[in-house]
Amino acid sequence: MNGEANARAMPPASTRRGRLAHIVTLGCQMNVRDSQTLAGMLARMGYGFTDRMDEADLILFNTCSVRENPERKIYGQVSSLRQLKERRPDLIIGLTGCMPQQRPELERMQVSLPHVDLIMGTLNLHRFPELLQQVMETGRRVVEVWHDEGPIVEGLPVLREPGSVTAFVSVIYGCDYRCTFCVVPNTRGRQRSRRPEAIEEEVRSLVAEGVREVTLLGQTVNAYGRDLPERGITLARLLRRLSRIEGLERLRFTSNHPREVTEELIEAMAELPKVMEHIHLAVQSGSDRILHRMGRRYTAEEFVEQVTAMRRRIPDLAVTTDIIVGFPGETERDFEATLELVRAVRFDGAFTFVYSPRPGTAALRLPDPVPEPVKRERIQRLIELQNAISLERNQVYRGRVEEILVEGASEKDPERLSGRTRTNKVVVFDAPPSARTRLVGQLVDVRVEAVNTWTLFGRLTDGPQEAASIGAVPAAARASEPS
Repeated sequence: MNGEANARAMPPASTRRGRLAHIVTLGCQMNVRDSQTLAGMLARMGYGFTDRMDEADLILFNTCSVRENPERKIYGQVSSLRQLKERRPDLIIGLTGCMPQQRPELERMQVSLPHVDLIMGTLNLHRFPELLQQVMETGRRVVEVWHDEGPIVEGLPVLREPGSVTAFVSVIYGCDYRCTFCVVPNTRGRQRSRRPEAIEEEVRSLVAEGVREVTLLGQTVNAYGRDLPERGITLARLLRRLSRIEGLERLRFTSNHPREVTEELIEAMAELPKVMEHIHLAVQSGSDRILHRMGRRYTAEEFVEQVTAMRRRIPDLAVTTDIIVGFPGETERDFEATLELVRAVRFDGAFTFVYSPRPGTAALRLPDPVPEPVKRERIQRLIELQNAISLERNQVYRGRVEEILVEGASEKDPERLSGRTRTNKVVVFDAPPSARTRLVGQLVDVRVEAVNTWTLFGRLTDGPQEAASIGAVPAAARASEPS
């Protein structure tokens, strides 16, 4: 999964009524969704929620293993709670998520974090209430981490931020790809798709609660359905099924593997008005040699051709990606090939990462590690290039009127509203104070008046959406755009 999630996993603070929980979530949208399930189970057990660790009765960390930095952060944060635990022996500290799923990390946790009361993984999330109850009843540490995938458990309670008009819905768990750098098969298991009728039921219930936009989640979301016994269940057909739900305005899905993009999926994106013109497609490298070492099963040329075909069918398509710098054996020529691919594709945005060795992955056995100073220098060059391209692509929106789903007040400027374009661009805009509450959850037209690398700025319009011909694409951008 890509980058940082753009929704709160932690419910809002509650007044003290019974026991209080504080949930810390690191990682991708899947972890956010899991934390919402954990919060739902806690609410059913009578817990309220607090933003302050020092007043919580339960502190729960939902961990990430994709990179080394989140792991270091977790060990630092949990270690710092040891004195609080000594002052308040009844405080319960729990660890869940991807880190415990890795056997070396599980062993390290049990030794180096003796004040942690509950350790569980991702595959037995539904067992959380029973395991927590064991801790409360016995006062002893409970460790339960499954390493074999069981059946998908439906109907678990979910607690989202009240009034949210967007929601994540997991449709597939785990991944059958074995990319040499990735821990997901170890931490999330093999691919397991939910039944389409269960997904539809969840989405319908969300719409009844006021949700207007749903993002379908999976480590390889566009492989959805391939593991189900019936033939013909695909992401494209799921999108068509969900598009028929009255009251649902928008559908998104992430994250996608290039080998799983089909003509059927492209056609569904092009034909269904409720499916947004944005795809997150992780390329990881522009060097065929490095792609082969990563186990990605496509070439740079095939990736560019695929994006070109998608943009030909969906002209307004925004494409974002993931890129790893400093993979073992990456030479300057390999890195230059990545820069060349970025120039050719002209991504709207990219999550860029310095390669981080992960326990249990095949890449650990690869020779020729790239020195850290070289990694840092290369990623800086990549970020500078991508930021320049992102700004140029955003300039296209200046002067245009865009359809925005209003999500609420802007976090950085609460006096203004915020939402996203169909292409997933964040837009901050002015609106009359008397209309701000009423507009949340509505589709409105906003004229874009200014842009920066990551955000568009504008004002609410009174008239109908104008033609997209306002604000021509810069000549330099047109010249290098895949056609």
